[in-house]
Amino acid sequence: MNVENNIIKMYYLKAIQWFMVAMPIIVLFFQDHDLSLTQVMILQAIYSVVIVLFEIPSGFIADVFERKNVIFLSTIFSFIGYLIFSFFSGFYYFAVAQILVGIGGSLISGSDSSLIYDTLLELKTNEKYTKIEGKNYAIGNFSESIAAILGGYLALTSLSLPIYIQTAVLFFGIPISLTLVEPSINKKNRVEKSIKSMIDIMKFAIIKNKKIRYLILYSSIMGFATLSMAWFVQPFLIEIHFYLGYYGILWAILNFTAGITSYNAYKIYDKMKSYNLLIFISLIMSISFIMLGLNITYLGLVFIFLIYLIRGIVTPILRNEININIESNKRATVLSIRSMFIRLTFAILAPILAYISEINFSLTITFIMMGIIVGAVSFFSLYQLKKID
Repeated sequence: MNVENNIIKMYYLKAIQWFMVAMPIIVLFFQDHDLSLTQVMILQAIYSVVIVLFEIPSGFIADVFERKNVIFLSTIFSFIGYLIFSFFSGFYYFAVAQILVGIGGSLISGSDSSLIYDTLLELKTNEKYTKIEGKNYAIGNFSESIAAILGGYLALTSLSLPIYIQTAVLFFGIPISLTLVEPSINKKNRVEKSIKSMIDIMKFAIIKNKKIRYLILYSSIMGFATLSMAWFVQPFLIEIHFYLGYYGILWAILNFTAGITSYNAYKIYDKMKSYNLLIFISLIMSISFIMLGLNITYLGLVFIFLIYLIRGIVTPILRNEININIESNKRATVLSIRSMFIRLTFAILAPILAYISEINFSLTITFIMMGIIVGAVSFFSLYQLKKID
């Protein structure tokens, strides 16, 4: 079977995976089921811990076996998780659902980008990866934008209705994933099926290869920043008394903004040296968080938009930087290590930051702390990368 159609199928899967009708109101949905903001962040921490625990094994499984099979399992777990959200209630049921969705997320993380990159390698067009990954990420953001508008209006009728729609949409990812074709390069160069092989790849990424190590560290803090922003947008909107009926529209505009920059990330990447671009990203991201903390008003929306603009650029660029520095038979595992560190950082810091916002009855200190943390870690990483080059 031909691998050429893999790219378009991955586009479809991204559109389905990111058609998150529930996302604009998910915090409200949880709070409507009597969960506090701290419990909501604990649920997200549980999701992140599951990602941490399963991320590297799932990437290794994808390198050892076939990535398409791992992606198929991902669609199954995510669908079952949302079935539980749809028909059960309470913190503990939601925790189980988060675990299943987390397993689904860890299975596809790394496997999707690896399948795309190896497909392009087989087609001898891997120089287009940043463009393809940017387009893939943009499709996800555009899909989320459309879903957000729908979700915001559905929420006016019922906060549960977007969850039901999300569950139905996720089902369609299952048959699409079944039709993916494994690139021959992964079939020929698989790593040994052993724990030792997995540990060796982890040592390579975290200890032996300094460039990969600091690219992963930089990715971790940027991933934490963008992921945290996604979850703190709704508490911010609540604090400024933003009208519920406009939540979906705002969420759509934010994700459309990220989609535009993601779609054009390869052009920015071609025009600027990667190191200079990463410096620019660090400055904008850290300053935006600090300014957001000082402006818990409608003016703060400007800085949220800036964060989403950077979000669209940073993901495809960092994935490409990692891909070009690793071999095919390590790719899914290394990308999974990257995702693991993003989730681990979020799992540790997000509940703490949420708790700080609750005891101070304000998001001001939380956002300022996020800006300082993002700036300090990202510039340390860039300093180390500069020494290597």
